[in-house]
Amino acid sequence: MNMKKTIFKKTAALLLSAVLLTACSISESSSGANDSKSGNKGSSADAKYGKIDIPALDGALCGAPIYVAYENGYFSEEGFDVNLISADFETRKIGLNNGTIPIVNGDFQFFPSIENGIDVKVVDGLHEGCIKFAVNPDSDIKSVEDLKGKKIGVDEIGGTPHQVASLWLENAGISADPSDGEVTFLPFSDGNLEFEALASGEIDVAALWDPLGSIHEKAGDVKIIFDLGTDEYFADHFCCFLYASSKVLDENPEEIAALLRAYRKAQEWIYENPDKAVDLIIDNKYASIEDRDLAIDLVKSYGYPSADEHSSDWDARVEGDVKYFVDGLSKIGYLESDPDQFAKDIYYKVEV
Repeated sequence: MNMKKTIFKKTAALLLSAVLLTACSISESSSGANDSKSGNKGSSADAKYGKIDIPALDGALCGAPIYVAYENGYFSEEGFDVNLISADFETRKIGLNNGTIPIVNGDFQFFPSIENGIDVKVVDGLHEGCIKFAVNPDSDIKSVEDLKGKKIGVDEIGGTPHQVASLWLENAGISADPSDGEVTFLPFSDGNLEFEALASGEIDVAALWDPLGSIHEKAGDVKIIFDLGTDEYFADHFCCFLYASSKVLDENPEEIAALLRAYRKAQEWIYENPDKAVDLIIDNKYASIEDRDLAIDLVKSYGYPSADEHSSDWDARVEGDVKYFVDGLSKIGYLESDPDQFAKDIYYKVEV
């Protein structure tokens, strides 16, 4: 096996075996997994699909469609009593695999896990952009070519910022495999701790979800060397997809269709009302950002679709982006499957 596959193949396989065997004994303190928010607006005890958990409480500004669907009552309208929870990548994978979590948002970090046996499908696209890589203002790091031998902070190994960084590095000919020693990834459970590590020199680069990177850039505390929304390779492609549990799809596809309708209502509302969406996020403390104008600019940059976009070639765009990232991961050796077949296998068109 190509050494470049280590972090996505050997590690993923070991983690998959471990988490599936110990799914019932996850520590309650794991990544704030007990943090939750119950009772979406308009929720009812006789909701058609009952109570479900949706991971959302991670402080990321780009979780806007989930917050809006919750607060505006779209989940309730579609028959759900939603409990928003905090859950790390492994907890999300477990929930999807056994059907206790019907849907999550995530980037292509799930693709290697699907190849290793996590039973989920890509069912929709959520938004573009939302991840930035920051360095200190006086750093001599200007581009990906300067990252060899550097330490990169991420929220978790295997999470989206980590895998975006890995693909960015590998496309530039720099190995993201820790055994090759060309870069080192250090996980931080809190973005503010990651910035402290950057300022102190413990790490050279901080890979972060919005809004933290943009807040500190505007304050002059950092300079941004990578923006997922504008980078040539990633621009105009989905940052986050929606992944549905295959178990739920098989047993009750209409439940997933109802969830997608709620998400799409939220996306379209954000497209029409980015300022109101930001007020909803700030007022309900879903993300820590005080600069309202900056938050509005960021939300607008995520490319949330209009109703017209949803009714045109939306599904074809989602399927095309799945193939785009499957091809990218296959090219650098992180996927072993035939790219064409794998892309077809992991995408599921839901009749919404």
